[in-house]
Amino acid sequence: MSFPRLFVIVTALLFSVVALAALFKGGKSTPTQELVAEATPLKEIKAPAPQQEAPAPAKSAPKKTAAKTQTPPKTAKTTTAKPVKTQEPTPAPSPAPIVKTPTPASTNNTEKVLPEANRIDELFSVDGPKLPFVETITYKSRVAWQKGRPAWLADYARHYQTSRHFIARSLNGKPDYFKQDLAENARFNVLKKDKNIRFHLVVDIARSKMWFFCDDLDTKERTLLKTYQVGLGRVDTAKASGLLTPLGQYSLGNKVAIYKPKMMGSHAGDQVEMIGVFGTRWIPFDKEISGCTAPAKGLGIHGLPWVLSSSGERVQDRNSLGKFQSDGCVRLASEDMEELFAIIITKPIMIELVKDFHDAK
Repeated sequence: MSFPRLFVIVTALLFSVVALAALFKGGKSTPTQELVAEATPLKEIKAPAPQQEAPAPAKSAPKKTAAKTQTPPKTAKTTTAKPVKTQEPTPAPSPAPIVKTPTPASTNNTEKVLPEANRIDELFSVDGPKLPFVETITYKSRVAWQKGRPAWLADYARHYQTSRHFIARSLNGKPDYFKQDLAENARFNVLKKDKNIRFHLVVDIARSKMWFFCDDLDTKERTLLKTYQVGLGRVDTAKASGLLTPLGQYSLGNKVAIYKPKMMGSHAGDQVEMIGVFGTRWIPFDKEISGCTAPAKGLGIHGLPWVLSSSGERVQDRNSLGKFQSDGCVRLASEDMEELFAIIITKPIMIELVKDFHDAK
């Protein structure tokens, strides 16, 4: 065999070996690549771990976002609460027209406005302002108009035509009508002797209210002193007034009375404790003057009846004030009746009962 031929055979064998080696090596690389390929998914499976960590911020981000989202609701609630509070006054504008509504009514009916006053202090106060028919005097036991003996409180009362109760309240500086102690140079108020006055009471039976006036009969001036709530007679549709309390003008009499607990008297044929019927004071109607729908006899002005309290004590029945419960008389609270009594009992008095205040003359 020649050398060249031998060389070709050897070369071919070598190439065959190389090819087989390459083929063997290529067969092994394929699973390796498959393993790598399988490993790659493993890396991809591991990769989610960071991706799960990456969502973690994403989750925390939503939490932050949620927190921010929750904050607006809180703000929204706060904002909602504020509008609610702000909206509470907002309805107030709607009543605003209602407030304006009475204004035209009162403007169109100015003459229908009911007068109010309380000038009682100007009757009794020795240092404050006084009404024109009141004066302050200083007590002297020896006076020109009292001969032969010292003048006492009762003498001053007769001389000035002012009740002892009036002087006592002024002297004491409070509604104490029974303490009547006098000392030299004591100061108190009396009604002026040179004033020709008359007291006038107007009772509106529809409103259960009474107006207390003083009329100066010389100057024709009328002064409103005070307004009072009163109780009146029971409803009776057969009467002209619709009540047992009549309509009309009456004079008041001088057969007045003062009642205290345990004082007994005759009423409706029975012996009763008088304070339980007439309160602490009584002033009778005297004569019919004008437009009277019932006789004066048996009618009068008096205090609220006193009843037994839960503790067994006598107290005035304030529940009857402003009600229609009497037999026809006009009732006042005890403190009001005692005040009125002290002022009016020494002067002429007229009471006028009307269906409406504006009907009074």
